[in-house]
Amino acid sequence: MGDVFINRSLVKTAREAFKYFPVLTITGPRQSGKTTMIKSEFTHLPYFSMEDIDIRRFAMNDPRGFLNQHPKGMILDEVQNTPELLSYIQGLVDEDSSKRYILSGSSQFSVIKQITQSLAGRTAMLELLPLSYQEIKSEADKKSLDNILYSGFYPAIYAGKNIPKLLYPSYTKTYLERDVRDLLNVKDIMLFQKFMRLCAGRIGSLFVASDLASELGVTVNTIKSWLSVLQASYIITMLPPWLENTTKRLVKTPKLYFCDTGLASYLLDIENEKLLMRDKMRGHLFENFIITEALKFRYNQGKESNLYFVRDSNGNEVDLILKHGDSFKCIEVKSSQTYNSEFEKGLKSVDSILGDRITDKAIIYAGDYENTEGKIKLINYKNISDWIFN
Repeated sequence: MGDVFINRSLVKTAREAFKYFPVLTITGPRQSGKTTMIKSEFTHLPYFSMEDIDIRRFAMNDPRGFLNQHPKGMILDEVQNTPELLSYIQGLVDEDSSKRYILSGSSQFSVIKQITQSLAGRTAMLELLPLSYQEIKSEADKKSLDNILYSGFYPAIYAGKNIPKLLYPSYTKTYLERDVRDLLNVKDIMLFQKFMRLCAGRIGSLFVASDLASELGVTVNTIKSWLSVLQASYIITMLPPWLENTTKRLVKTPKLYFCDTGLASYLLDIENEKLLMRDKMRGHLFENFIITEALKFRYNQGKESNLYFVRDSNGNEVDLILKHGDSFKCIEVKSSQTYNSEFEKGLKSVDSILGDRITDKAIIYAGDYENTEGKIKLINYKNISDWIFN
């Protein structure tokens, strides 16, 4: 496969936001496609990478001169390297609301904190995760589920620019050397890498910081600090439990997922799709895939997450709840290709928690047979966008 340009779903939302906000900020993990999307969509604005030393030096030494080079505005990539520019941008857009600045960055910590302080009310904040299944459906439908989970969804793979066995080791090394050292003073990188691998082994499980602290021989506060860095760098995401006033005793601990199954597979030492097919974490990776698909759909619309799970003290659980206003869609995720009536157990028990506010229930699985008419729908993972997101 030669280099392939992939249209991103977030473009529609970005175009709309660009009309109404003088500053458009797009964050997301490294190599998720932010730069490619911005440069291809907003061709009328000049592009500058703040990772370029010469450009960064010019911007820092003469911020007004740098920002006033172009009357219509500009694109500033990896803007976390020059946070001092933000207050100058504020002044420029306040003086001339027709100016447009597009900012991008790969760290929530260093970008969002500065932007919310300097550009409050002046910027739209969007997040771009790796590719969604829908964005590459024509290609992904041809692949096996194990290949999809192992390959992950970083654009370089589907654009024919890299392969999983080379991309993810390099990605992890770059992440450790750059982002972790920038965001945290981690003295023992090997220990932090072990922490990431232990997190991968806990995909779809309740995240208990004290368990990891004990296993790694560090404090709970250290684990929480490291976790926040993984979240800020879009390595992992946490799925919160649904909690409300109820007579039921509900679990209050969030569950851990990775933002990409390919990176998670690498951290689990899964070296090819055949190994993944037999790996004990396969079901957890499939669940991870479905959770992040729902999250990508929300982010691509410019919306915050509406995703939860629910588990009571008796162990009754539903993997994913989509909240819409005061109503809910409830989803159970199974990697099996064969339906089993036991799959419905959690979906039936959730009535006692959410009651008549449930509008739909579904099992997302790997089997070909589908039933979209029953009280509990049976959906193949390839068709989730036709149900989950409507």
